[in-house]
Amino acid sequence: MDISVSARDVNLYYGDHHVLKDVSFDMNSRMVTALIGPSGCGKSSFLRCLNRMNDFIKSARVEGDIRIKGKDIYAKETEVIALRRDVGMVFQKPNPFPMSIYDNVAYGPRLHGIKKKEQLDEIVETSIKGAALWDEVKDKLQASGLGLSGGQQQRLCIARAIATKPGVILMDEPTSALDPLATAKIEELIRQIKESFTVIIVTHNMQQAARISDFTAFFLLGDLVEYGVTTEMFTNPKDKRTEDYITGRFG
Repeated sequence: MDISVSARDVNLYYGDHHVLKDVSFDMNSRMVTALIGPSGCGKSSFLRCLNRMNDFIKSARVEGDIRIKGKDIYAKETEVIALRRDVGMVFQKPNPFPMSIYDNVAYGPRLHGIKKKEQLDEIVETSIKGAALWDEVKDKLQASGLGLSGGQQQRLCIARAIATKPGVILMDEPTSALDPLATAKIEELIRQIKESFTVIIVTHNMQQAARISDFTAFFLLGDLVEYGVTTEMFTNPKDKRTEDYITGRFG
């Protein structure tokens, strides 16, 4: 399998607090990898290492080696803006910009120098279709993105993330603020977009991880306890702690 993201001996500190401890594993291209574990175990912190969002935290320090498509993302010559174009991010709560649906999706491509209207029109349409939202918004592209329902807003954020054609899309609990119907739509969308993108998703929902991911990484107290094929981990976990968490004995 083609490796998209590789982590070796990754340690993360917030000041004196040791958040991630010697985390090492490879994530495959065009697969969904779920990061699971109880609150505060380091899974969202690890996700933020992958697009250097921890750079915004003054006390944060990352050690070890993280490579995306073979490139060391913490190397001195790495351009962080270019990295974030290649590694899209969808957050827990839908966060459309206070602008039109069209401008939300065109924002990234414009930022990266695309100015021609025909080109932007095509990117916007392709991205919104890719986020399974086109039929619902095609007649109101100039309306505010804030006027959409929560589930539609989250799909708009996914359209915005895929508009710059990233290789990797990070999702931090993208359905936790949504109702079951909207959640089902997002899950179906994740299954579709993995044909074109590597998806890494943090989720608290065991059933969701089982439904949509190909591989699962279980974090506990900053350690990567177990990583493997989702179906195998959920039916035959190798570590007792994984079994206890999956079966609801704690967490």
